[in-house]
Amino acid sequence: MLGAVKRAVDTERRPGRFIVTGSVHADLEQQTWPGTGRLLRVDMSGLTIRELLGADLTRPPFIDRVAAEGAAGLSTPATRVDLRAYLRVALQGGFPEAALHLSERGRRRWARSYLDQLFTRDLAQVDVLRDPARLSRYFEAYALNTAGLVTEQTLLDTAGLNRKTGEAYERLLTNLFVVTALPAWHSNRLKRLVRGPKRYVLDPGLLAAALGLDEEGLLRDGDLLGRFLDTFVFAQLRAELPLSEHDPKLYHLRDQGGRHEVDLLVELGAHRVIGIEIKATAAPKTDDAQHLTWLRDQLGEKFVHGVVLHTGPHIFPMGDRITAAPISTIWS
Repeated sequence: MLGAVKRAVDTERRPGRFIVTGSVHADLEQQTWPGTGRLLRVDMSGLTIRELLGADLTRPPFIDRVAAEGAAGLSTPATRVDLRAYLRVALQGGFPEAALHLSERGRRRWARSYLDQLFTRDLAQVDVLRDPARLSRYFEAYALNTAGLVTEQTLLDTAGLNRKTGEAYERLLTNLFVVTALPAWHSNRLKRLVRGPKRYVLDPGLLAAALGLDEEGLLRDGDLLGRFLDTFVFAQLRAELPLSEHDPKLYHLRDQGGRHEVDLLVELGAHRVIGIEIKATAAPKTDDAQHLTWLRDQLGEKFVHGVVLHTGPHIFPMGDRITAAPISTIWS
C-alpha cells in the first residue's frame, strides 16, 4: 500500500493528498520503507478535553498563548471546574469510542478489555518472554509510577523481569502509543541535573483501568491523585504540540539533590522555556511556585513564563513572570 502512495506522490507532487494512519510506529529499519521525504510524521494523540467539549479549535494552543502574552493569554471557562470535575473528565480518557459513546461503567469495561487484548494479541511482536501475565504486571508497575522518575531497575524488580524482557516490553508499549519516557532538560546554565526520564502512561483512562481506580479511589490516595493529574495535564499539552507555532518540545527538570524540580518544561527554541507545575490544590501558595522562581532566577531572560496549574477557580500572579491558573485554562 505504501508503495502505491509513493508512486502516486512521485507522479503528482501536490501536498495533502493522502493521510496514512496506523496504530503502531512504522518499522523504520526495513530497507523497503518508501515514506522518507514524502510523509510528514504526526503522532496521533487521544482526544483532548478541548475537542470533547467542542471548544474553539481556532484559538491558539495553551503554549502559544503563554509564550505570546503570559498571564494575559489565559482565561477560565464560564462553568467552574473543581477537583471532582477534573477527575471525571480525565477518567473518560482520550479514546473516541469510550469517551464519546460509553457510560462510566462502559468506559471502565472497555479500557480493561483494551488492555487485555494488548497483553495477549500485541505481545506476539516481542521476541523474548511472551507471558501476558508478566506484561500486565510490568504495565501495572509502570502505571503506579506514572509521572515519576522511576528507575528501570525498580520496574524490573516490581514486575519480576530481567533487563532484556523489560526493555522489550517498554519498547512494545512505546510503539503502541501506550507509554512514553519524557526526557530530562539540560542547560549549560544549570549544573548537576538528573538525566533520567520521567515515565508516563499516555492515557489517564487506561491508567485508571490498570490500577482499578475511580474518582473516590483517587481522592483517598494523595500520591496517586498527584500522579494522575500530572498524567492528565501531560496528555493535554502533548496533544497540542503539533499545533504550536514554536515547534515546542516537552521535558522535565530535576537536580541531583532533589532540591529543585519542575514537573514540565516547554522549550520554545534558543533555550527559551516555559515552566509548568501541577498541583492538586484549589489554593496554591507561594511555596508551590518556589521551583519556578528558582528556575526564573537561574535563566533570566530565557525564562518566558511559569504557570502553576491548580484545581481552583482563579488566575492570579505569584511573582514576576509566574502565574497561578486553573488546569482548565489549557482548553479555555
